Amino acid sequence: MTVRMINSAPVNEAATSEARELMAFLVERYGKGMLSGQQDYSNLNWINENTGRKPAVIGFDLMEYSPSRTERGAVSQEIRDAIAWHHQGGIVTLCWHWNAPTNLIDEPGKEWWRGFYTDATTYDLSSALADTESEAYQLLIRDIDAIAVHLQELKDAGVPVLFRPLHEAEGGWFWWGAKGPEPAIQLYRLLYDRLVHEHELYNLIWVWNSEKQEWYPGDDVVDIVSVDVYPEAGDHSPLAARYTNLCELVKDRKIIALAENGSIPDPKQMKEQDVHWSWFCTWTGGFLRDGTHNELAFLKEVYNSEEIITLDQLPKWSWL
Repeated sequence: MTVRMINSAPVNEAATSEARELMAFLVERYGKGMLSGQQDYSNLNWINENTGRKPAVIGFDLMEYSPSRTERGAVSQEIRDAIAWHHQGGIVTLCWHWNAPTNLIDEPGKEWWRGFYTDATTYDLSSALADTESEAYQLLIRDIDAIAVHLQELKDAGVPVLFRPLHEAEGGWFWWGAKGPEPAIQLYRLLYDRLVHEHELYNLIWVWNSEKQEWYPGDDVVDIVSVDVYPEAGDHSPLAARYTNLCELVKDRKIIALAENGSIPDPKQMKEQDVHWSWFCTWTGGFLRDGTHNELAFLKEVYNSEEIITLDQLPKWSWL
């Protein structure tokens, strides 16, 4: 395996001791084993009952805290559950299906609750960013500030967060990627600047989630690079080409993660092909439980593999 020159310090020099401890652990373990992960806290007991182990990483979503959802009555327990998971010694990763701040179409097939999809909103990110006096821009800031309140709850509870905003931007199916790379990068850097410098959310480890060079926001605001891959059901290949893309993107100087997956890559094939995802995080629903993306026998094998890190194998964190 290549000797990597990965800095164990987060890009935010003011990072909390907890964020530093988590980042140092991820760097130390990188290439020596893949952390098991699962989206949605409600899957925890099912995995434990069926494999005898618990994942090291749980994925949570800030979606229901988006102002254009809360004003329509949406509620969420994600922050409470993330804190509960942290108290068990688990690692928290957060994405944000950011409902567009305004201009939701809200008609059959394009309902308000689908407002993170490009086709369910007429919100135009590039024009919003072009005019900082506009209502469209001010609503962006409102949304970021609303999310900051919940990230502050995690900071107050001592929770370090693998924070993955603007995921799958290059796909274009979410509004934050619909206008191309420049507005997406501008929004990511705005998010970073406002959350880190304005709100002092130093508990965040920043995870970028696209693999193309022209979409990359810069080494100074990214701790970890990642990609979401949904192979054919039952295809457990190590996704070597996608891994190589990310290695080249960051010149092998940052940790690389599989932030979302359907079928889990086979740890044995990963080892054979010198592929080293830091963690995987299987999406919820059928991807975990339908028996076709990940057969139960395979899940048991993965969760009990020597190459896989589960909750019980995480360090005794200083905060426990």
